[in-house]
Amino acid sequence: MNVGIIGLGLIGGSMAKSIKARTGHTVWGIDLDHETMTMARMCGAIDAPLTDENLPQCDLVMIALRPQAIIDWVTAHADKLSQGAILVDLCGVKRTVVNALAPIAEARGFSYIGGHPMAGKERGGFVNATDDLYAGASMILTPDDRTDLPLLETLKAFFLDLGFATLTFSTPEEHDRIIAYTSQLAHITSSSYIKSPEAQRRRGFSAGSFQDMTRVARLDEDMWTELFLDDADYLTDEVEELVSHLNEYLDALKRRDAEKLHALLKDGREKKASAGGN
Repeated sequence: MNVGIIGLGLIGGSMAKSIKARTGHTVWGIDLDHETMTMARMCGAIDAPLTDENLPQCDLVMIALRPQAIIDWVTAHADKLSQGAILVDLCGVKRTVVNALAPIAEARGFSYIGGHPMAGKERGGFVNATDDLYAGASMILTPDDRTDLPLLETLKAFFLDLGFATLTFSTPEEHDRIIAYTSQLAHITSSSYIKSPEAQRRRGFSAGSFQDMTRVARLDEDMWTELFLDDADYLTDEVEELVSHLNEYLDALKRRDAEKLHALLKDGREKKASAGGN
């Protein structure tokens, strides 16, 4: 296949590197940063730049940009995609993007499906992209009533070749509701936690717990502001839920209520056990 990738940061760059390392597909890529383009060419992550001339030859186009930038790019380039092309966005929110792109795809006649690779790092950019970022990860896809089985089979084979362990199918609504808890709330919590004055005086007193809590505080505020606001309804619910639970612990501490605190901690341990995972 000819694969076009728009945006060669951590996600798009890792897609490009994974494709070249693990498949025989041709990769054409584009990024606004000239240095990124140079690095991508020099290391072999892309075969050539993606242009208006070769875009119609792409069998698969993946966009790894912020939500509004994805919508803007597709709006501007939809007429250059072939009717046999498959378009997949790799954005961390789905309702905003899918609601905008699905009607364009239907009107233009190409296939479109929302996607979200469940992998990442606290540091972004092409310099941190790797060809094994997606090894063992889950790829979320949001098919709709226009998505046929051959399309899903094509994408399943493609993403499994890149090292993904599973494909998870969801609706945009379900995706955004769950991701508000599993990803976005963690970033807000980490960003809030690191603001304690003690964070600047903690040297010699921190270990794994501190590193775990603060790792994702090193985020791209431009991107995450957009993601948070596009999912503000579900994220607000999750923040309120967290604050409610924190207040239970706060009340037990203020009252020096050992029995209540013990019960809260036991409940948290048991819920972690039932939730599974590491």
